Amino acid sequence: MTNIYDTLVERGYFAQATHPEEIREYLAKPGAVFYIGFDPTADSLHIGHLTQMMIMAHLQKAGHIPIALMGGGTGMIGDPSGRSDMRQLMTPETIEHHVEKFKEQMSRLIDFSENKAIMVNNADWLLNINYIDFLREIGVNFTVNKMLATDIYKNRLEEGLTYFEFSYILLQSYDFLKLFRDYNCRLQLGGNDQWANIISGADLIRRKEKADAYGMTFNLLTNADGEKMGKTAKGALWLDAEKLSPFDFYQYFRNLDDASIINTMKILTFLPLEEINQYAKLEGQDINKAKEVLAFEVTKIVHGEQAALSAQKQAQQLFSGSGRSDDMPTTELAEEIAFATPLLDILADHKMVPSKSEGRRLIKQGGIYLNDFAISEFNYVLSADDFSNGEAIIRRGKKNFFRLIIK
Repeated sequence: MTNIYDTLVERGYFAQATHPEEIREYLAKPGAVFYIGFDPTADSLHIGHLTQMMIMAHLQKAGHIPIALMGGGTGMIGDPSGRSDMRQLMTPETIEHHVEKFKEQMSRLIDFSENKAIMVNNADWLLNINYIDFLREIGVNFTVNKMLATDIYKNRLEEGLTYFEFSYILLQSYDFLKLFRDYNCRLQLGGNDQWANIISGADLIRRKEKADAYGMTFNLLTNADGEKMGKTAKGALWLDAEKLSPFDFYQYFRNLDDASIINTMKILTFLPLEEINQYAKLEGQDINKAKEVLAFEVTKIVHGEQAALSAQKQAQQLFSGSGRSDDMPTTELAEEIAFATPLLDILADHKMVPSKSEGRRLIKQGGIYLNDFAISEFNYVLSADDFSNGEAIIRRGKKNFFRLIIK
């Protein structure tokens, strides 16, 4: 039977580990407890989080027990890793709202039924810590010079590093210790930017409990140029259908560059490696088949099979058929607004273009179409002649379609 550690390596997740052989042995038998932390800095998870969730799901399928740690406490500070400035502070109410959204989205992929997975919130133990007791028990195990040597803090010294953020590594390390004591959790996983935080937590367990604890990090999802994947014309690649429609989510992967397809398929789908290797042999226009499979599989994981089928159908109708679909993003306009407001304003107000300035740029370059005719006037106003059976089709570029309906 294949060790799940080897599977993670084969699928391209693995970056580095504190004790590779010990971790492999730890994961050799079902029942290993591990955790990944999620700080609630927004009201939705994004594609970077999906990589972590896929890892949790792979390990859970192998019989191990994931702990999804919601950072209700650490989120009050914000992880300084990879930051050039301090994160904007959030209210407790905002953090709690974000945590609830995270729980809902994660449950689509992780089975949180009894004894299958655990979800906890570090606000339960961090928000009521006695400061002096914490320094006496935890703070004495950290040296300032060692902390300052980590990339987390070293890169911030010139711009300015607050003591507020300086304490973050102690809190995350304490999380690991707490989860070890409560659930016998011996393995923390995270993105490669979490390396310093993870090894500090494992070291704390060894110091305080004289027990073995391990850390393993994973590669960030990147495109063929090595750039972090997940930006769209509308911003981040969110997992919330209200922030990014399933169709736009599907289209992101359908339009991914050829060189990124196979790696992304390994990381963001459960397709067997044997099948993925067959897609890797495709060339020329045949690569589009692999793109369609990738887009469908990832959308199905995040939004469900019905949403994936709908997005797939819409894409086929738009790009292989008549140029319209009942499933395309639709905006209803009152007649008195539609025929009195510049089209550019309508596009910006309803997020069909990221901004008015971007809309002007697209119009200038011939990238905005109304019913397949390029719009050339910045102040163009719709009229009844632009609508057939009460609808008009807007196209941005080659592959972004929107429907306007007069109500």
